[in-house]
Amino acid sequence: MLPKDVINRIRRIHITTSRLVTDVFAGQYHSVFKGRGIEFDEVREYIPGDEIRFIDWNVTARMGSPYVKKYVEERELTVMLVVDMSRSGHFGSARQLKSGLAAELCSVLAFSAIQNNDKVGFIAFTDKIEKFVPPRKGLRHVLRVVREALYFKPKGRLTDITAAIEFLNSVMKRRAVVFIVSDFYASGFEKLLSVANKRHDVIAVTITDPRELELPDVGIIRLEDAETGERFLIDTSREKVRESYNRDSIKRFEERRRLFGSMNIDNIDIRTDIPYTESLMRFFKMRERRRR
Repeated sequence: MLPKDVINRIRRIHITTSRLVTDVFAGQYHSVFKGRGIEFDEVREYIPGDEIRFIDWNVTARMGSPYVKKYVEERELTVMLVVDMSRSGHFGSARQLKSGLAAELCSVLAFSAIQNNDKVGFIAFTDKIEKFVPPRKGLRHVLRVVREALYFKPKGRLTDITAAIEFLNSVMKRRAVVFIVSDFYASGFEKLLSVANKRHDVIAVTITDPRELELPDVGIIRLEDAETGERFLIDTSREKVRESYNRDSIKRFEERRRLFGSMNIDNIDIRTDIPYTESLMRFFKMRERRRR
């Protein structure tokens, strides 16, 4: 039985993200992600302008007037949310923690998916697979995904994106739309990620806090690596220290962006100090332009 405060927060997330999906992302998700093709819908009477190749000759012969087959796009997709729950997500200097932002993003994507009758699945990982929720449809199922994204307590501290991708490929035999939500503080996953993108439609959702890009001038501070627990002192009053930190951070994020680009993997850059709706809308519009 979930505590009352947990239930109330899930309800708030449900209300907020459902409204956001309806008011802001209505039609965007549907127009961006393709189904697997077209499927037969119905037979109707011929209307001048219909393509002759769609005439159903058997029905036409029986009815004595022309009828055509109508097809619709097969919309059903499987959306997998692969979420990094390592300890580096327990950080945030702006609106919220990176982990909380990741959970809210998962909610928006999950509600967008079920609004289009798609299946949604969930994989939580650290340096191992922590939780797997097989893809299904329906509001009750999505609320479970939201609950896991918000309140699942992982045992691991580190990040192993390779293990997450290996698990994804082992459980998902058919093509899926895969959102990998992480700060991507890991290495060695590049080759496997490229392979996964050939099988699935992979989108990298990178979450960044402004303090990971730039240090403020606040004197000597003690920092701790959230994943390893290593602690060290840094003198932020020294301009060269701040410049070096900023330079190295920007270099790391640019290298990551180039990596995704070289694999043709779309990247949604999310920051804890900027409303994520802006980044999601840019992503949807970019995808829509590309489909034209």
